[in-house]
Amino acid sequence: MFRKYTFSFLVALLFVAVASVAMAAEGAPAADNVKAVIALAAGFGIAIAAFGGAMGQGKAIAAGLEGIARNPSAQNKIFIPMIVGLALIESLVIYALVIAFVLVGKL
Repeated sequence: MFRKYTFSFLVALLFVAVASVAMAAEGAPAADNVKAVIALAAGFGIAIAAFGGAMGQGKAIAAGLEGIARNPSAQNKIFIPMIVGLALIESLVIYALVIAFVLVGKL
């Protein structure tokens, strides 16, 4: 149910973004349109990466804590790989942030 609403929201957001670029004034220079699209791409890129990273980290932590709750003696075997997995998930979000900064630098 949540995925359906999320997907519908993202599609509607995409339509709004495309419509605003398509309905741009004809007299506007092409460079301004490119800059606007780059700014939108940087903003949406980091927003989607942060959302996906947060969802992934939430699921990883929930699964790790559930595993520890079911078998407390396996805490050492679950906790360290979970932390490494969280660090890898966070690194993907940081890569998206770097890409967003590179795109903003092109403005």
